[in-house]
Amino acid sequence: MPVDLDLICKLGYDSMRLTAASDELCASNRGQNRRQKQEHATLKIAARTLALAVTMLLPSWYAKAETQFSIYGGAQFAAPSQVSGHDDTGAVFNFNANWLGKSFAMPPYYGLRATHWMQNQVWGVALEFTHEKVYADPATMQNTGFEILEFTDGLNILTVGVMRRFAPFHDFRPYVGAGIGVSVPHVEVRTRIGGPTTFAYQLAGPAARVLTGVEHDLSDRWSVFGEVNSTYSTNDVVLTGGGDLSIDIFTYAIGFGASMRF
Repeated sequence: MPVDLDLICKLGYDSMRLTAASDELCASNRGQNRRQKQEHATLKIAARTLALAVTMLLPSWYAKAETQFSIYGGAQFAAPSQVSGHDDTGAVFNFNANWLGKSFAMPPYYGLRATHWMQNQVWGVALEFTHEKVYADPATMQNTGFEILEFTDGLNILTVGVMRRFAPFHDFRPYVGAGIGVSVPHVEVRTRIGGPTTFAYQLAGPAARVLTGVEHDLSDRWSVFGEVNSTYSTNDVVLTGGGDLSIDIFTYAIGFGASMRF
């Protein structure tokens, strides 16, 4: 049966007639108990200090970072570009196309952006979608014999990138951004009268974006902004009935929008 040394040392029974060695053993045991209690107390203090530090620091870390959602519209334009490929009969085409944006015709030009600003509120990462449009102008249609050549349900550009804010100037804060991603246009093409019609969304190729703008705060959560937003996309698409079409499109837009921060 195990002996409870703590109990024996505390009671100091006469019947045990403790020797000097026993006294020394009891003193050693009491010292060990004190050290254990001190270690436990130290661990408790350390744990409470760590918990307090986490409680204090985490809210301040999140308070310094913010997430911002933005929506915008405006006037979008596209530079002339080369169109090449072949139709369902195998005939080759290669011509320069001029584009119309028709930004305010349905469906209109618009964009959505989610930005997470880091702790310093200067650098951020952004996920951005832009619904752009291009229509071949009447002269291009007449000169090429195409019956339809447009991406009107969207030359849809989705990018992820970085944002950079600068110091405010009279309550207006400038910013710039850049990103890379993909082009997912709604392809609407008929290469000749009576030919097959391509009318479908396609994953067409890589895309890139650059933008610059100025933001003005209305409150702690709301702001308005104006910006110039440009995209470049490579679009290689498949035509219904056989054939293909390739276009590299550069767009630029002057937009205005609003943002909400969390």
